[in-house]
Amino acid sequence: MFGMQCMIGRLLSCSKYTRCTSTVFRKPVIVTTEIQHRTTQTQHKEDALTTADERLVQRLYEGVVAKKRASLAEAITLVESVSRKKRALAEVLLTDILGYLRKKEQQNDGKPTSFRAGLTGPPGAGKSSFIECFGKYLTGMGHKVAVLAVDPSSSSTGGSLLGDKTRMIELSRDMNAYIRPSPTSGNMGGVTRSTNEAILLCEAAGYDVVLVETVGVGQSEYAVADMVDMFVLLIPPGGGDELQGIKKGIVEMADLIVVNKADGDLYIPAKQIQTEYISAVKLLRKKSRNWNPQVLKASSKKKDGLPEVWDVMTEFYKTMVTTGEMKNRRAVQHKIWMWNHIKDNILKLFKNHPAVKPQIASLESKVAKAVITPGLAADVLLNEFVKSTQTDDKSKS
Repeated sequence: MFGMQCMIGRLLSCSKYTRCTSTVFRKPVIVTTEIQHRTTQTQHKEDALTTADERLVQRLYEGVVAKKRASLAEAITLVESVSRKKRALAEVLLTDILGYLRKKEQQNDGKPTSFRAGLTGPPGAGKSSFIECFGKYLTGMGHKVAVLAVDPSSSSTGGSLLGDKTRMIELSRDMNAYIRPSPTSGNMGGVTRSTNEAILLCEAAGYDVVLVETVGVGQSEYAVADMVDMFVLLIPPGGGDELQGIKKGIVEMADLIVVNKADGDLYIPAKQIQTEYISAVKLLRKKSRNWNPQVLKASSKKKDGLPEVWDVMTEFYKTMVTTGEMKNRRAVQHKIWMWNHIKDNILKLFKNHPAVKPQIASLESKVAKAVITPGLAADVLLNEFVKSTQTDDKSKS
């Protein structure tokens, strides 16, 4: 236990990056004295935000809450950055945004002012087509819709491969809709973090429905499920090989299953798949004590079933809010993301530790050549790290 405490203490102490927030002018939000004191205690003078930084944060904050699309786009770009200084600016901005959202929620009798839905499904399920038609349906009803797409990206350039704006042409032209792809850049943790923060920015910009699309059925779905209120699984009516990629765990996570492409020659197969899933979900473990997963069919081509899908989503929202489950679910999600961020940062700090970094290349080479096992290499690095922290602690005492 003592060794683990030393490890965590050393990881935190070796971080050269702290952010200064006490000097930033934030008129809309009053940060507590305790937070200001802790921030002042840990900040480094060289990392203090400049006057230009303060003006940038204030300009972005005012632009986002004023519902300016250009400011929203710039703010999301800021939170997606991996630059140390820009991450500091992003955290200051997000602190203000959280304060603004809390105030809006209080004015709404403590109820969330937005609805977050994650949509996933295997390739060929017609996710983008469905989201475009569904988004147009919602904007036609007076809603403001934000679409955040977790998009795979090139490992070399970091650019998005799918480009959802080109796949949702009509929706991208709608002034009451906002589409933003989130390229992975080969790092799942970075994507989900920036997507989670982009949701907050979209909500502050007045978008009352936030749809998070994932590219397929895989690890990203589990991450997205921890940042939305409702998880929707879209499936094609074909069955067979097309549905083999759907894991049981994904189906168990779904609050709503939609059999898409229920039109033409596929209408009968869609009804059959719907019946099968209605029976199947009854046998699965319930995700919520207050909600039974629903199975619907829809057609993006004919725009059939969209009102029914929204009715079920509305019913889900009312049920979750009334029972208090949505508030509890969001609170749990916030804690999950806090620990996800800690895990990401601790790994980075460990790799850059002076007792560890010089040995990484040599040990990786030996592991690749099967000279030593991965477990032994990991133990060597961990032992070096622990010894270093214990030596530092003894010298301090």
